[in-house]
Amino acid sequence: MRNDAELLDHILSHIENGTTDLGDEEWLEPVENYASQARFEAERRLLRRIPVPFCPVAALPELGSYVARNSAGVPIVVVRDEQGTIRAFRNACRHRGMQLADGAGCTRIFRCNYHGWAYRLDGRLEYVPHEHGFPGLDKGNNGLVPVHSVEVQSGLVFVTQDEPVGRGALESLPNLLKDDQVVFDSNEKVEEVNWKLTAEATLEGYHIKSTHPESFFPYGYDNLNVVEMQGPNSRVCFPFRRIEKLRDAPRDHVSLDRMVTLVNRIFPFTSVTRLSQHYALSFAEPESPTRTRYFNYRLTLPAVEGEGVSDEALARAKKDVAFLSDTGDKEDAKVVSDIQAAIGSGANTHYRFGRFESAIGHLHRNLASYLARLEKREQGVVEQNNRI
Repeated sequence: MRNDAELLDHILSHIENGTTDLGDEEWLEPVENYASQARFEAERRLLRRIPVPFCPVAALPELGSYVARNSAGVPIVVVRDEQGTIRAFRNACRHRGMQLADGAGCTRIFRCNYHGWAYRLDGRLEYVPHEHGFPGLDKGNNGLVPVHSVEVQSGLVFVTQDEPVGRGALESLPNLLKDDQVVFDSNEKVEEVNWKLTAEATLEGYHIKSTHPESFFPYGYDNLNVVEMQGPNSRVCFPFRRIEKLRDAPRDHVSLDRMVTLVNRIFPFTSVTRLSQHYALSFAEPESPTRTRYFNYRLTLPAVEGEGVSDEALARAKKDVAFLSDTGDKEDAKVVSDIQAAIGSGANTHYRFGRFESAIGHLHRNLASYLARLEKREQGVVEQNNRI
């Protein structure tokens, strides 16, 4: 990825020449991939077999902090244990399968609300009411079931549920979040759309003037983007017009904070966006071919060195969120909803993504590659079982 000085010079060159970054070729994506039950189920199986972001580390600020939600349809709970280690378990009591946690919070122990079985933060089964009624119970072998692996990188908690088919986003991950960033807002919402439509809306600036004529376009450019790939991930830069004030700025310590919006697509279902006054994180949980649940977080910008997050910085961040929620987000949501409604019209067999939209092609190309890898692995398992 370019540093800020390199990115500035690249953007200024585009402004001078009326150009933008171009991909090498177009990408045609079958429309059925936005509505097919078989494709949805394959994507969900893939989500269980690669490292995917589950939540920001900032959502687990203290010992006992936890986040519980479904991932690929599986209830998972991520927690910071007594030693500060971040762990992830299948969110199910070993007695009768009751989920132990819901949403987010902080606790010293996970206690089942059905029969009272209790588990320590490291997953060990601590307490069974009337334990004499279970004479064959080995508490040491009946703790919470961990996922295959948990990794913390770039301020994100990555969870791999089952034996992986590849490293996914961790093939090559850019620097994203800092340790001093603070979650100041979070929510979840359900949209009646395929997750890919929402992702695509964030990965190109070809639509800025026509879709956002009074919200984003007066402050930015139409069809002027810097697109960078890193493994299966991508970063798309949307510059503000005020960046031209930096044309003569010394490049040694130049910063593009508040001069650009940077959209990082963390393969395949997550976005980390650096905006003017805050960071926006969105974790997609596809629930059907045409229904997606989004878990959203708003984080402060990194604090000034040696200082905490000030009240003024927090106020600016909240104002930034309000502007986006009232304008551009609603405009994009309308477009995505309208596309979803027309998928069954039969007008298109494929959607065409041009050279201006190379980050979208990159996402689809890598998704297709990983799905092919998953299919090959699954077919090998079937063949092995047939031989047995």
